[in-house]
Amino acid sequence: METKELPIYQVDAFTPRLFAGNPAAVVLLEDWLSEGTMLSIAAESNLSETAFVIPGEGVCELRWFTPATEMELCGHATLAAAHVLLSEFYPAREVVRFNAVSGPLSVRRDGERLTMDFPSRPGVPVEVTGEMTAALGARPEEALRASYLLAVFGDQEMVERLDPDLTLVSELDATAVIVTAPGRECDFVSRFFAPSLGIPEDPVTGSAHCTLVPYWSRRLGLRRLNARQLSRRGGELMCELKGGRVEMSGCAVTYMKGVIRVPES
Repeated sequence: METKELPIYQVDAFTPRLFAGNPAAVVLLEDWLSEGTMLSIAAESNLSETAFVIPGEGVCELRWFTPATEMELCGHATLAAAHVLLSEFYPAREVVRFNAVSGPLSVRRDGERLTMDFPSRPGVPVEVTGEMTAALGARPEEALRASYLLAVFGDQEMVERLDPDLTLVSELDATAVIVTAPGRECDFVSRFFAPSLGIPEDPVTGSAHCTLVPYWSRRLGLRRLNARQLSRRGGELMCELKGGRVEMSGCAVTYMKGVIRVPES
């Protein structure tokens, strides 16, 4: 079988140190591979997200895949892709711009951090149901629906203690569930569960903050917010609501780079 080699990177996103934050794979392409091949690469990488990038002098093309499906929006893999491009290929650039299925995205240098400009996706209040309570193992104080279901709890300890039934979570009418509460040492905390997407619990989820930030900005009366995701690896984000956009800042560090071999199409 004829094969070709493609550059691949693995980056820990939303962390300044290795072995923390959310790992993502970044594959650089000259042209799109078939969806089946990209899905196979993502499954082989076995990370929550793999970003596929076609670099460009003006705008770079970007797509994201979990081990199970293509995603419409992903934060940490976008941060990882921008980190690779700005550190390896465009050291003189201050901003990298992407064209994605969710629309235009940009990431700029911001001191030691990178700041992403994403769409705001406020949630609409919905009824807290028995199915939600059974799936999460505790009853949230309120629930909202946007791209994902957002379940709000009273304090950080409740979010830390949650041990959801992932089978029941996958049966909810939602592609993923965000759980959140006020933070002890930050403005708010969260966790993210998406078993139907092949992600039991995501370490750090940028796209979730497109809904978390407008909620907590309204509730706390703050435009700038410090957030922490309470996964085992953990991650920290500096966030700002700017009208219909959400800015999220974080660090990223390269863990690995190499090549993969894929079948010639």
